[in-house]
Amino acid sequence: MKPKYLTKNDKIYLVAPSFGCTTTPYKQRLNKSIENFKKLNINLYYGENIFLNEGLVASNTKELRAKEINDAFKSDASAVWSVGGGELMNQILPYVDFNIIKENPKWFVGFSDNTNLTYTITTILDIETIYGTNAPGFYNYPFEYDSLDTWDMINGKLEFKGYKKWQYEKIKKTYPKYNFDKKTRITNINFTKLSGRLIGGCLDCLVGLCGTKFDNTINYINKHKDEGIIFFLEACDLNPVGVIRALEQLKNAGWFNNIKGFIIGRSMHYYEKMFDLDMKKAYLSVLGELNVPILLNVDLGHLAPSMPIRCGALATVEYKNSNVFITYKE
Repeated sequence: MKPKYLTKNDKIYLVAPSFGCTTTPYKQRLNKSIENFKKLNINLYYGENIFLNEGLVASNTKELRAKEINDAFKSDASAVWSVGGGELMNQILPYVDFNIIKENPKWFVGFSDNTNLTYTITTILDIETIYGTNAPGFYNYPFEYDSLDTWDMINGKLEFKGYKKWQYEKIKKTYPKYNFDKKTRITNINFTKLSGRLIGGCLDCLVGLCGTKFDNTINYINKHKDEGIIFFLEACDLNPVGVIRALEQLKNAGWFNNIKGFIIGRSMHYYEKMFDLDMKKAYLSVLGELNVPILLNVDLGHLAPSMPIRCGALATVEYKNSNVFITYKE
């Protein structure tokens, strides 16, 4: 199911299920983003953990981070928005009450480590989520690029396309100007136009979910077999060999059985090679054996800008004019 789009005077609940915003530039960016949300007449709830660093490589203990999620979904907010990615969000899953989320469906928005909820909420509960810009990404106003697309998506926009350029070097200044200087060059493997349900996220996190009690992937795929599944994937810390290991695990677990195609984003280690193995070879060495359409190096991932994607949504993905276009069914 699709939660309702945002409307004027709706509420957003800010949460920190992984990292809190305690360091530069993230704390400053979140404060600036909060100012910008208020300009749009959006009312905000502030989770207790969003400015904390009290846990083990996390905003707080796993129990208190999960409690914040449960409280957010019990609230009258229309969206629950993560303030950051991180490393150990999977720790909260045993303490997240998925029945509360089921009874109070609303958008969950987040990127990277937030895959642990964007993917599980969708595949366990069949509720759409948004794999998109974390809350501190709205520090520039008017919003630009992927932040604007994420905002437009939660407000009902249905048509999106990739960007002309991207930025390899990450700029860590508090309020950087965008420096998108590399032309986007998508590698197309027999991809023209596909329709199906979009699921996926950060490969580093997905491989950690595979085989656990929070892995409902096969049941979800079987439920939507008539529509078909299009996987979207990107990686953060994985090098090319790590990508192969992760993909082999997901493939051997049956995640890719009867998949229509793949959308692969840019890894944080985009240029890294191991044993003369680059990311393109890594992905194609596993996914190429499946004989399905693949788009590589799309504007998705940890090298900005990154297209938001509605996880669990029925959509048509098209490759034309050297770009990717995604149109969502209402």
